[in-house]
Amino acid sequence: MPEESNPLSGLWPLAPSGATEWLTETCGDGLTGFMPPAMPDAAWVLNNMYEHERGLTEVSHHEYHQARLADGSVRPFVVAGVDVDAVGVATGGGLGRAEHPGPGWRRLRWAELARRTGEPVVPDGLMPSYRCFSSVKKEGSWPLGITPPTEGSLDRQTWNRLIGVLTGYSPSGPDTRCLAYYNPLMLGAADFDNLHVRAGRLGDAGMLYDNPEADFSPSNLWAEDHSWSLCTDYDLWATKVAGPSALVEALLNDAEIEAVRLPWAH
Repeated sequence: MPEESNPLSGLWPLAPSGATEWLTETCGDGLTGFMPPAMPDAAWVLNNMYEHERGLTEVSHHEYHQARLADGSVRPFVVAGVDVDAVGVATGGGLGRAEHPGPGWRRLRWAELARRTGEPVVPDGLMPSYRCFSSVKKEGSWPLGITPPTEGSLDRQTWNRLIGVLTGYSPSGPDTRCLAYYNPLMLGAADFDNLHVRAGRLGDAGMLYDNPEADFSPSNLWAEDHSWSLCTDYDLWATKVAGPSALVEALLNDAEIEAVRLPWAH
C-alpha cells in the first residue's frame, strides 16, 4: 500500500529504520520482535482467551473441522499443491489480531484455567505460547468450547487497555513521543535495510492496531526516551512490557489486564 494512502501516515509517519539501533544493541535480532530485558522490571501481559457458555466439550477443533471437511461444509485448504488439512492439526488458535468471539462467549482467564487443570499459568522455563495447558488439548487441538489466544498480536481489548495504562505511567501522558515497529514477517517482506518503524504520540496509539499493512498489533512500541518498551513476539501468546517497577505493578494489579512475572524471562 502506498504510504500516501495509508491513514496512519498523518499521525504516525514512517521513521528512519535507524530508530531501532538501540533495540538491536540491547536485544539482538528483531525478526520476530525485539525482546527487551527488564528496564529495570518486566511483566508479561497475556492475550485473552474465551470459553463458550456451554463450557468444555469432548469434541476438539480438529475433530469438528475434519467432520465439516467430510460432509462438504468446508473445502480443503490447499497451498502449493499440498492439502494442509491432511497433514496439519486444526488447533483452534489463530495468528494476528483478535476480537471478542461474540454472543455466547465469555473471557476465560489463564489463572482460572490453571486452577481448573492444576497446571501452572506458564510452565517453568517456557514462554506464554502453544506449549501452555497441554492437558486441555487433544492431540494438539483445543476443545471446541475454548478459543485460545492468538499468536503474534495483542487482542484489541488488551491493546486498548495496555495503551491506557502506559499513558498513565508516562511522564508526558498522551503526548509521550513513541515509536512502533512491525517486523518483516507481519508485512510479508524481509527488508531489513528499511525496517518498518513509525513515530507518533501515545495518545494516538489506538490506531496502530488497525494498520492496513499488517494484521497484527505492533511488534514493538516504546517511549522515545526509552523509559519503557514492549514486545509482542510473532510466535508468542503474550507481550513483554519492560519499564519501571511502578508500571509493572500497575499491570500486575490491573482489573482488566492479566499479567504475570516470569523470572526466567525477565
